[in-house]
Amino acid sequence: MKTAVVTGASGGIGSAIAHRLAADGFSVVAGYHRSAERAESLVAQLPGHGHQAMRIAVLEPESLVSLAHTLAESPGSLDVLVNCAGVTRPVPHDDLDALDDSTIDEIFATNWRGSFAAIRVLRPLLDKADGAVVVNISSVAAVTGQGSNVAYCASKAALDSMTRSLARALAPSVRVVSVSPGWVLGEYADKMPPEFIDAQRVATPLDRLATVEDVARAVSAVVSDLPFTTGAIISVDGGRPLGAA
Repeated sequence: MKTAVVTGASGGIGSAIAHRLAADGFSVVAGYHRSAERAESLVAQLPGHGHQAMRIAVLEPESLVSLAHTLAESPGSLDVLVNCAGVTRPVPHDDLDALDDSTIDEIFATNWRGSFAAIRVLRPLLDKADGAVVVNISSVAAVTGQGSNVAYCASKAALDSMTRSLARALAPSVRVVSVSPGWVLGEYADKMPPEFIDAQRVATPLDRLATVEDVARAVSAVVSDLPFTTGAIISVDGGRPLGAA
């Protein structure tokens, strides 16, 4: 059985990715930090079999080591790692004082170091698979410098840089790719004023925002349909960096 690990699977994007990979025939490990009930509910709804919810706290080394041990003792191979765990909060870009050090540290620790730590601990298992792939969930904010806050934009730019570095370092046994959405309709967008979200739509040439399914389809394509792609940043943003059509 081929296995896919999805960190942050209890969130909107993560759960859509888990559904898609399960439909593609993978046994999915749905990682969560605090939302055990949501993760268990997700696993119960996934097509196929062999799925499980597991606490994967990317900032806790013992949690990642436990994950690696569990996977090593399980049948099958670890073929896919999707780093979807991430944090942010809205802070106006010109309000430098509001972006305090603890927020900056949390964002970089989770969005960059957590992804790196997951890859590092799981690399031996990924190396053993036939054509393993790591997919890092990035953001158009890495390119545009526009996002929930300055640190978030920088953390996603760092994630993309890591994608390129590790694509070279882990080749040829493991591919590493970033999937980079623009604004995604869902839990976070629902917290924003409707006029703000509409302005983002207007500024997107394809005249809509991404759905979680758009992101999940991109991940599926990277895993199954783009075997000669590594070190790439796959945009799922409707042309947002181009500005209004």
